[in-house]
Amino acid sequence: MRVYDCLKATALIAELSALLVRQGGAMYENILVALDGSASSKNALRQAVKFAKLEGAEVAAVSVIPFYEGQLETDITPNLLRSIREPVERILIEAAKTAEADGVVIDTMIGEGDIHEAIINASRAKNSDLIVVGRRGLTRLSRAFMGSVTARVIGHSPVDVLVVQRDSELGLQNILLATDGSEYSEVALGKALSLARAYKARLNVISVIDLPEESYAEFGNVTDKIVERTMDLIKSVKGKAEESHIEVETFIKYGESYEQIVKTADELGAGLICLGSHGRTSLARLLMGSTAERVIGDARQPVLVIKSARILPLS
Repeated sequence: MRVYDCLKATALIAELSALLVRQGGAMYENILVALDGSASSKNALRQAVKFAKLEGAEVAAVSVIPFYEGQLETDITPNLLRSIREPVERILIEAAKTAEADGVVIDTMIGEGDIHEAIINASRAKNSDLIVVGRRGLTRLSRAFMGSVTARVIGHSPVDVLVVQRDSELGLQNILLATDGSEYSEVALGKALSLARAYKARLNVISVIDLPEESYAEFGNVTDKIVERTMDLIKSVKGKAEESHIEVETFIKYGESYEQIVKTADELGAGLICLGSHGRTSLARLLMGSTAERVIGDARQPVLVIKSARILPLS
């Protein structure tokens, strides 16, 4: 057997194995992929199709024609309109062929106007419960800001958003959940428990104590209470996972939150990072919370930003 055939066989076995261990109802039923022709969005499509096959979900793809900033009365001509529309049509035709080659038929849509709003509108039109986007940016600076479209989609989306890097592979056998005990983290915990149970995955849970070193000397009682509260949080999360017969390991780390989350994900070989979203106000929707944004910017793994509370029964 040739090396190529061996690799194909190995990939098929892994996919069949994941299908066999999948238990319970679908986490997601309608997945929307946002495409812009970049390498990261092409990989977002591949990972979305892979996940949809495991979930038994429908897949739709949207690509957006942005606002034209010229003088509408004088600049718009049939040729110009065609030149604006054709690249988007090519992206969607290529996407349909890619998905079909993997055994999945997808619906394609063209959006117009502000890109993140068009993506959100498309997700509503398709009744999507998951949006998949690529993370653009190769330099450290551009990674830090993640991409304004991606940030706005996450901030304004009412449903979960999966952010996929150019070379990342979605893995559901080893999941890392970052929690801080907030109400948003509680929602993320419920979804992470459902994923871990559905795919018989190992669930790793991390909480980071992010305090300046001088605070331990100056505010000893306060910092002690923070440490104690974090330990109680981790103990509680572990108990919930064990009650659901989920293999779980917990970690308390010290330092910069996003750095510890990204580092731990790499050390554990995690295939997915789960985070809760803090977006509520207009500003918060845009910025999302610096930890979440910087984790997405630096992580090598796909990052699932959990916005909705729909979870599967754990009993």
